[in-house]
Amino acid sequence: MAKLRTTSLLPTIMTTVAAVSFFTKLRPVVAFQAPLSTSRCFSKNAAFGRTSFRHLRGDLESWRMTSKDESETQVLAATPDLEKYVNKNNLDDQVFSAISACGGLKVTVATVRNLLNEMMIQHSMNPVAGDALGRATICGLLASNGMQEEQIFQLSMKGDGPLRGVVSIVTGKGEARGYVGNPSLSDDFTLSEAIGAGTVQVVKNHPDWPRPYNGITAIRHGDIDRDVGIYLAESEQRSCALAAATSFNGILCTSAGGYLVERLPDCSPETMQHMEKNLATLVQMNGEDIALPANLLLEGKTPVDIATILLDGLGMEPLNQITPAEFCECSEDKLFRSLRLLPREEVDDVLKVEGKIEARCQFCGKVYRMGPDEVAKRFAEASGDPSKDEDFKKEIENKSTQ
Repeated sequence: MAKLRTTSLLPTIMTTVAAVSFFTKLRPVVAFQAPLSTSRCFSKNAAFGRTSFRHLRGDLESWRMTSKDESETQVLAATPDLEKYVNKNNLDDQVFSAISACGGLKVTVATVRNLLNEMMIQHSMNPVAGDALGRATICGLLASNGMQEEQIFQLSMKGDGPLRGVVSIVTGKGEARGYVGNPSLSDDFTLSEAIGAGTVQVVKNHPDWPRPYNGITAIRHGDIDRDVGIYLAESEQRSCALAAATSFNGILCTSAGGYLVERLPDCSPETMQHMEKNLATLVQMNGEDIALPANLLLEGKTPVDIATILLDGLGMEPLNQITPAEFCECSEDKLFRSLRLLPREEVDDVLKVEGKIEARCQFCGKVYRMGPDEVAKRFAEASGDPSKDEDFKKEIENKSTQ
């Protein structure tokens, strides 16, 4: 059955960053695990750029590494109370953040297996598409950690590959949604091949901002997390180490998560050097048969465990934790708003030919249907200008009070 030709408008109306970016000589790490019977490498140099800080152009302090004795950077700090952050075997999705005792490094670690499996079901995705959306969502959750709850972080990988792009949107409180252009893409492609050449585009917005913030960089690797790490360094001047990965058994996601280590102002070169040693230790613990840090998550290491490894010898002070969850803002009211933006004659033509209006949300997959009588009734009761957010909000408020 044909669908309303305006379905493509819904994402715009219904909706208004992952790998450590340092350099290392470690051997390659598999960046994605396909079904166990056909495991294959999705990146030939996945370790590169994930175990040392990506430095900022023109910032000498981010480049000035020294070789002082490691004992000078050791910090003896009281053991923090981590009871409320326990997440045994990663049964629950979690984003945990902590800061070093000196205040020079922030570490954020996420596990989102349940969230990704829910997205896999919603979009009927194959593993390659699921890996892409999972990494994009992980990157968004890590890069947006600490934002205001109402603030949104939208990450788009607009490449010319057969996946036809990836879009992920998260909020400061961990609400997430997203989609890929071709969810049924087969596993004949590596992730980099599926993404292709193009751009990394980030949009940050808040209801109180007069205009959104936009940033853009080129796709250089195609594995998403390293590209987002480059974006953070080049566009937002954030010296960081970022990694994100997933693993699958068939179409079931068995692990999904990542970490972001960010250099804060006044972080000493000795502290950064110590952190890079901890990152190298993390790689050894993870192993090279699966992407960092997917193997650690499969073994039951929780975000708190990974943060403890990364901040070993630097002291760890927990900041907060959030529980990420799928959330979509689509509704029947927003569908009707999109109809009001079209000429009435075009809407009537669709009703005459199809007998109903049908549209599917690109983010959550929910299908909305309206018959001729309901459409006519809504048009008769509608008021205000549908192109103005203020009028739409007022109409919704009036409807809720009736």
